[in-house]
Amino acid sequence: MSCKHYKNSPQKYYKIISFATAVGLLYACSTTKKVPEGEFLLTKNRFEFEDKKEFFDEELKDYVQQKPNKKQFLFMPLSLLLYNAANPKYDTVFTEYMTYPSEMRNQKLRDSLFIKYNMQSSVGKSLLMDRILHNWGTPPSILDQTRTEKSAESIEKRMTYRGYWDSEVKFKHDIDSTAKKAAVTYFINHNSPTMIKEYYYNIPDLGIKGLYQQKIHETLVKSRKVLDQTVLEKEVTRINDVMRENGYYRFNNGNNEVFFVADSLKDRKNVPLTLEIHKDSADTPYKVSTFGNIDVAIVDEPGDFGRKTVKDSLRRIRFHKMNENYKTNSLWRAIIVDSKTVYDQKTLDLTKRNLLAMNNFSILKAKDSLRQGGAIAPNDSIIDVLYLLKPLPKYEVKVGTDINYSQLLNLGISPSVDLTTRNVFRGAENLSTSLSGTFGSIRNPKNLDKRILAYEISAQASLSFPRLLLPFNYYKLIPKRYTPTSSIVLGTSIQNNIGLGRVNFNTGLNYFANVNDQSSHRLTLFNTLFSLTKNKDSYYDFFLNDNIIREDIFNDYFGYSPATKQLFDSGALTRDQVSEQIINDQEYAASLTPEKADKMLLPFLGTLVNKDRQTQDVIISSMIYNFIYNEIGKKEYPNAFYFNGKVELAGNIPSIFNQKRDDGGGILRSPERTIFGIPYAQFVKFDFDVRKYFKFNGNQTLALRQFIGIGVPYGNSSSMPFVRSYFNGGSNDIRAWVAFGGLGPGGSQVDERVRTYLMGNIKLTTNLEYRIPFNDMYEGAIFTDIGNIWNTDNSGFGDQFKFNRFIREMGVGSGFGLRVNVAYITLRVDLAYKIYDPNKPDGERWRFDKIQPLKPTLNIAFGYPF
Repeated sequence: MSCKHYKNSPQKYYKIISFATAVGLLYACSTTKKVPEGEFLLTKNRFEFEDKKEFFDEELKDYVQQKPNKKQFLFMPLSLLLYNAANPKYDTVFTEYMTYPSEMRNQKLRDSLFIKYNMQSSVGKSLLMDRILHNWGTPPSILDQTRTEKSAESIEKRMTYRGYWDSEVKFKHDIDSTAKKAAVTYFINHNSPTMIKEYYYNIPDLGIKGLYQQKIHETLVKSRKVLDQTVLEKEVTRINDVMRENGYYRFNNGNNEVFFVADSLKDRKNVPLTLEIHKDSADTPYKVSTFGNIDVAIVDEPGDFGRKTVKDSLRRIRFHKMNENYKTNSLWRAIIVDSKTVYDQKTLDLTKRNLLAMNNFSILKAKDSLRQGGAIAPNDSIIDVLYLLKPLPKYEVKVGTDINYSQLLNLGISPSVDLTTRNVFRGAENLSTSLSGTFGSIRNPKNLDKRILAYEISAQASLSFPRLLLPFNYYKLIPKRYTPTSSIVLGTSIQNNIGLGRVNFNTGLNYFANVNDQSSHRLTLFNTLFSLTKNKDSYYDFFLNDNIIREDIFNDYFGYSPATKQLFDSGALTRDQVSEQIINDQEYAASLTPEKADKMLLPFLGTLVNKDRQTQDVIISSMIYNFIYNEIGKKEYPNAFYFNGKVELAGNIPSIFNQKRDDGGGILRSPERTIFGIPYAQFVKFDFDVRKYFKFNGNQTLALRQFIGIGVPYGNSSSMPFVRSYFNGGSNDIRAWVAFGGLGPGGSQVDERVRTYLMGNIKLTTNLEYRIPFNDMYEGAIFTDIGNIWNTDNSGFGDQFKFNRFIREMGVGSGFGLRVNVAYITLRVDLAYKIYDPNKPDGERWRFDKIQPLKPTLNIAFGYPF
C-alpha cells in the first residue's frame, strides 16, 4: 500500500481499524459474561499425538464429551454472544419456558413463571428481544473435569476398537482463573497395534459357505493387518449384501448370525481371527427364497386396496387399480422384482427407486414378507411383495427465485415459474413447462463508468416418458434395472448481455439409462439449436476496442487509397466491404513495415475473426453421447472419483440433403451451405472432465480436476461455432483471469484488446484445490489453476496447438478463498493472482514481482468450483 493511497483515505482505514477493535473488545468481554464464579469457559480441546499419527485420528475428536461453543461469525462464537446479550436474570425463566410444548408458550405461561421465580415486576412483559437472543443463542460451555476423564476413556475405547489395544490417553487442564477460561489437552499414545495373525472361517451351511468362497477375493479382512473392528463391520455388511442378493431372505437380520472370534489368550499383539456364520445355536440350514406374488395397487388410501380396486395382471405382476388413469404396461416397466425368481434385495431397492423416479406416485406402503403356510408355520421360502401407490396431484406449480453471480453479469436475480402436468397420455408421462429469466447489469461498453441492463429470458417444455421411445422391444438389450427413460425438449431463449443479443431455439430427443448409483448414460438424437444474432450492424458500437483498431487501419488505408475513402464517405462502400478490400490488397500489405503490420494489420485480422464468430447465425444439428461416473457424496467412497465424458457429432444429416453453398460467407469466412438461409455447423467435439478427491486428517480434502476438450470443424465449417467454442477464465475455471479476460489463445502476442474475445477449439485445464474446514460454517481453500485454449489450425495469431510448446503456453494462477456454508447454500469467495502469463513477452511471463496483494482477481460464486 502506498503512502499516497493511505493519506487519501485515512477515514476509511480509521473506520476499519475501529470496527475491528470494537469487535475484538466485544468478543473478549462478553464470552465469559454468564460464566458463574469459580467456573471456567471451555475454549479449546487440544490433541497431542506423542508417538505417531494414524489415519483415523481426526475422528477421535468426536469422542470428547465436552466441546467448546461453536464459532461462526468472524470465527467467533456467535450463538454464545447472542445468549450472553440476553438479560441474565431471565435465563432460568426462559430455560423452563422452552421445556413446554409450543402451543402452551404464551404470555399467561410467562407470567406464571415470573410469579414462580418472584419476578412480579416482569408480569405482563413480552421480553421479545430477550427471548429471541436466548432461543437463538447457546449457553457457555462450562468445564466439567469429570467429563474430561470420561472423554479420555471414550477416546481410549475408540482406539481399542480401531485395533490399538494398548493405547494410552492422558489429559491436562490449562486454567486461566483471571479470564475464567480453560482449555483441555489430551496426550495420546497409540503404541503398537494388535494384528491379525491368521484368518479362518467356520460356516457349517454348505450353500452359504460355497457362496462365501466364490466371493472370498472381495473380503476386507486379511492376515497381517490391524485388527480394526470398523473393517470387521464393513465385512459383515458386505457378507449380508452378498447373501441377500443371492436368495437368502433377511439374512443376519438380527445382527447375530455373523460374527468374529479373536483368540487373544496366547498373544495380545498377534491374534488368530475366525469368521463364524450360524443361523442359530443348532446350525439350522439356510433356505434360498423365491419371490411369490407381486402386487402393485394404485389407491387413494391404504384401505382402498381390495375393496375399491380391480385386479389386472401382466407378465406375472398383479396390478390393482381403482380406475384406468394409468395403463398397466407403463406400471409394469418400473417393476424390477419378478415372480418365481430367486430373492435379490437389489431388485426391491431398484423397484422402489423406479417408482419414485416416475414422479407420479408417493409410496404409501412397500412390504415384503414370507407367505403364511397355513395354521402351523409360515412358509419360509416364498416372499410376497406389495406396493401401495398414491397418485400425486395432476398439476404442480413451483415459483422460485435464485440469486446468482457471474463475471459477466455481476450480481443478478433469476425468477422462474414451473408447471408440471403428470400422466399426460395415461402412461406416466410428465409435461414440464417453465418460464424463467435472469436479470442483472453489466458495464456499458460505450461508457465503462455506467452500467446497463442485461438479461436472458427463456421458455422450455419437456415431455418425459418412463420408457425409451423406440419402435422395437429393447428390454433384452437394455434391461429394466437400468431405468431407461426418454424426453422430448423444445425451448427458446432471448439473451442480451454484451450488446449483440441472441435468439436461440432448441429441440432434442434424449435417452437416459442408469446402470447403477454411480454410472449413467445419455444419448441425444436430433439435438438442434438455431442461434440467431441480433444487432449485427451495431458490432462496432458495442466492441469499442475492435472499433478503435478498425479506425486506425481505416485511416491508414485511406491515406494509401484516397479513392476508397471517397467511396466510403459517400456510402458506396460499407465498413465490411472496406475491411474485405484491405485484407485482400496485397500491395497495401507489402507497403507496411513489419512493425506496422504487427501493430495494425494482425490485430485487425483478429477483430474480423471475432466479428465473424460473434455475428454469425448458425444451426447446430447434432447427436450427443454422454457418460457419467460419479462417486461424489457417497459414504462408501471417501476418496471419490468423477468422470464425465461427452462426444458430439454435428452437421452430417443436413450435409446429406444440402450441397449448395449460398450464405455468402463472412469477411474471412468462406461461403457455407445453409438451411432456411442459415449456415449449419459441421464438427466433432470431445469433452472429458476427470476429478479425484483425497481426504486427509479426517475432514481436509485435496481436490484435483483435469479438463480436456477438443473440437474439430470439417466439411461445411472452417471454425467452431461461437456457442461450442472454448474460452478461459471465470470463477469455475482459471480464477486469476476473469471470463474473456485476456488469457490465450496459446502464447499469442496479438493486442490484448483483440485477444479478449478470441476463442479456441482445444482446451486444457488443470485445477488443484486444498480445502480446510475451520468449523461447520467456514472453510478455507488454497488453489492453483493451470490451462489455456488453442486452435487446431494456424490462424496467423500464434494460437496453434503444438506438442513441443503447449506446456510453456499454459497460464498459471494461484490464490486462496473462503467458503461459507449456510443451510444448503455454499457462498464462495476466491482471491486469485496471476503467476505465469503466456501472453506476455519472453522475460515478463513470470509475474511474481508484479503481484499486488491488495488487487487480486475477485471471484464470487455459489457452490464449489468442482
